Amino acid sequence: MTSTLTDDLMEEEEEDEESCFNPTEVKMSQIVMPCHCNHRQELSVGQLLKWMDSTACLSAERHAGSLCVTASMDDIHFEHTISVGQVVNIRAKVNRAFNTSMEVGIHVSCEDLFSDRHWRVCHSYATFVTQRTNTGQKVTLRPVVPQSQQEHVEYSVAAERRRVRMLHSDIIKELLSSGSVEQADSSAMCSGMAAEKTRVESVELVLPPHANHQVNTFGGQIMAWMVNVATIAASRLCQAHPTLRTIDMFTFRGPSQVGDRLLLRAIVNNAFKNSLEVGVRAEAYQEEGPNRHINSAFMIFEVLDDGGKPSPLPRIRPEPVEGERRCQEAIARKKIRLDRKYIVSRKQSEVPLSVPWEPRNQVYLSYNNVSALKMLAAKKNWRLSTEKDKVRLYTLEQKSMLSFRVEAEVDVPAHRAFCLLAELSNRTSWDTHYKKCELIHRVDDDDFIYRVVTPSVHQGAVGSPTSSSQGDRILQDFILLASKRKPCGQGDPYVIALRSVSLSTHPHFEGYNRGEVLCAGFTILETNNNMSLVSYYNQASPEVLPYISTDIAGLSSSFYHNFCSCSQYLSRNRLQPAAEELAGTNEATETNSPTHLLSEALHSTKL
Repeated sequence: MTSTLTDDLMEEEEEDEESCFNPTEVKMSQIVMPCHCNHRQELSVGQLLKWMDSTACLSAERHAGSLCVTASMDDIHFEHTISVGQVVNIRAKVNRAFNTSMEVGIHVSCEDLFSDRHWRVCHSYATFVTQRTNTGQKVTLRPVVPQSQQEHVEYSVAAERRRVRMLHSDIIKELLSSGSVEQADSSAMCSGMAAEKTRVESVELVLPPHANHQVNTFGGQIMAWMVNVATIAASRLCQAHPTLRTIDMFTFRGPSQVGDRLLLRAIVNNAFKNSLEVGVRAEAYQEEGPNRHINSAFMIFEVLDDGGKPSPLPRIRPEPVEGERRCQEAIARKKIRLDRKYIVSRKQSEVPLSVPWEPRNQVYLSYNNVSALKMLAAKKNWRLSTEKDKVRLYTLEQKSMLSFRVEAEVDVPAHRAFCLLAELSNRTSWDTHYKKCELIHRVDDDDFIYRVVTPSVHQGAVGSPTSSSQGDRILQDFILLASKRKPCGQGDPYVIALRSVSLSTHPHFEGYNRGEVLCAGFTILETNNNMSLVSYYNQASPEVLPYISTDIAGLSSSFYHNFCSCSQYLSRNRLQPAAEELAGTNEATETNSPTHLLSEALHSTKL
């Protein structure tokens, strides 16, 4: 899940002037020697993975105070190669601890000692779990206490990354079962190389140098062996020396110890125009006993020409049944990578801001929606602009972006405020800017798509900046994805994130200006005495900024009246019976028909 979110974190970390000491941070620097390199005198990815795993494990154990093992590692995209004589700098630190697992962020950069240049190589997130005690009990981890702004952001977003990890395999299955994956070109495949010719099988004996201090095989060592057989398989297809570009998210299914034999199998699953995917499976066995499935990974290779550009690749002819299944799954994984890159890596200055919504990208749209709001909320440079009766308006200026936050404490339990505010259709009863709000699609229990109609600040064509009198203004509408999240741990807020999406079924309507929301939503934090701190955030796009500019300038207090109206709405509905709320949820679950959902939304508006 590397992304522009990660890029922004790295930039902010470099710009952060705070010198906070992180007790879990571990740094490793290695000079690249010929023994670490491949035939091109470039650092082998397998060796780099060993160093990354070792550094991350030391960081995890520093926090846990006990032995830890690698459970999984998120996608790794290698941006640059590293040559002999250059220095690899690896930095790892624990972003967040859950119960018995923790997320460790790993940042790899390269340094040229002679030119004093530094550049980033890759960034990934690894999950580590603690070893059980001698009595078989799990070790419960203490919470991580973030210090710097960057650490607060990583801490907050870690919960959302964890959610995506748990759904990763299900996404593939749903894509295949729903028929969202295009069928491969059978005519082109018939003339391709038989996939069976790329099959590689190798056995490695786990010796003490391959193990860690727990006598378990290094996760990085297993990955290094897997990279080796995958490279051979890729070379057999392209008959050239391939470059490993990406490793898909992988999970370790079980440990391996000294004395195990590791059986490694690799085969090319599919070849695209400029890239190919190799699937690798690792199994461990003793002299007696069945094979144990240790890990599976999918690696993406390219063949670079003299100019460093990817070259066209020959096609592959999959074997019947199992080969065809692997071929289709490779197409699904490629679609997910492209969707994720398109959704998560978009700069907020790109136009249009609205990403098309469709079932195959809903998980990553939801992830990006919630993560963007959490990152905005975690920023530290908010400035108090206006305060009235403990309702506070803050602003944040960052490069060309202006964001604002309105917050106040309300005498309503956090879980109840969350239930009320998460139903966006109710917002018309207290927000004067919401003239109409209809639920047009219920994605799942946590994500909903609404069409919102507001007074327009423009006239004429879409995007026209011309102001006009109230009588001349036409209405403005938004297509919003609303993603709600309950707290992942103690001290976490409830989150309701909003962002614009586009739907083919809801194009621009005649007579309306189509607006776009970059990042908006609520965070609701439980405070003392059954009260909650409600904060509303918005990254002010041109369509939104005019609604709040007079408040920021101190010429109006409409934000105060609007928030008071919200507080009164929450208080009126504070004691609604839980049974009624549950009944409404069950009723919404029973059907997804647009007519039913619309009538339900209209009924909720009357509350």
